[in-house]
Amino acid sequence: MIAMAWRRMRIKRADRLIWGAVLMSLLLAWLVIVGLDTFINFAKQVGDIGRNGYTLGQAVAYIALTIPRRVYDWFVFAALIGSLLGLGALGASGELTALRASGMSKLRICLSAAALVLVLMVGVFVLGETIAPAGEQRAQNIQLTMRSGHLGMTQRSGLWAKDGDTIINAKAALARVVDGLPSVELADVRVFGFNDAGELTSFQWAKTATQKGGQWVMHAVRSTAISPQGAHTTFAQQRSWKSGLDPQVLQLSVVHPEYLSLRDLQRNIEYLRSNQQNPGTYANAFWARALYPLNTLVLVLCALPFAFGALRSGGLGRRLFIGLLVAIAWFFLQRAVVGLGTVFGVPALAANLTPALLLICAAVWYFRRV
Repeated sequence: MIAMAWRRMRIKRADRLIWGAVLMSLLLAWLVIVGLDTFINFAKQVGDIGRNGYTLGQAVAYIALTIPRRVYDWFVFAALIGSLLGLGALGASGELTALRASGMSKLRICLSAAALVLVLMVGVFVLGETIAPAGEQRAQNIQLTMRSGHLGMTQRSGLWAKDGDTIINAKAALARVVDGLPSVELADVRVFGFNDAGELTSFQWAKTATQKGGQWVMHAVRSTAISPQGAHTTFAQQRSWKSGLDPQVLQLSVVHPEYLSLRDLQRNIEYLRSNQQNPGTYANAFWARALYPLNTLVLVLCALPFAFGALRSGGLGRRLFIGLLVAIAWFFLQRAVVGLGTVFGVPALAANLTPALLLICAAVWYFRRV
């Protein structure tokens, strides 16, 4: 029985034929989608040239740094459309019909195409955990400098800002949702005060800083006043903070949770939980990223049967339309299920896994019928 299963699943010449067709179509679709997205965003960046000294070189650098993230984001759509186009090309030339006549089942052909997607998915996943997040953080630092000349962000030391006679450093800036609106929370905040002679006169450390009623509020604050007579330290659970930091600019500077690596997401989740805060946004982003390979493979398997149904009716345009329709439907299904899960308090893992399970059930139902 094992030997029979091995004979059915081992690599054949037909697999190489399928892989060649699917790979060419997938790479072409990937190139077109990523190229179009990159061009549109570059056009937006050109409109900001001249703002706070923003140059064409910086705009090019920003786009170049975000390309790995765009490659990662658009792979699922490229895999879906490329697989449909690849099998469709084999169908148009009669080779797919010959494969079916030789005894290859629809499931076997679809698994062959999915195997190629899986191999590419390994590289894409590694890209999404290494180069893409690092590039996105550097790109957001360029945007932050452009939108506010006195702000800067580094990967190791966090946010730096000059606010009058003070220098501000926050080790982390977290995206949050408060009363349904996006907000930013600064963590491990340090405020250095200087006099006109450049001498340090005060130092404040706060566990967190949040926006409330249009003003900044520092929490768990330790303040130290420095004078020729010595240093005097006080502590307060909460203190208002008069700062010129623009929270709207900070919102644009914080890397979106869905662009962070699994390690960074886990660190932010642990931080929020340790402070008795809801890590919902980061938890959903964590499981969406962790389940990305599964979602991609299942989506491809569910879409490929349409290639067989389109062999005699319609050509390239029909397969493209089907691919886009399936991708859009999947996008809205996932967003709806995750959103409902957040509203009704469903665990992030269950909410993100449900759409994939629904597609798996649909795939099993289809392939059991054929």
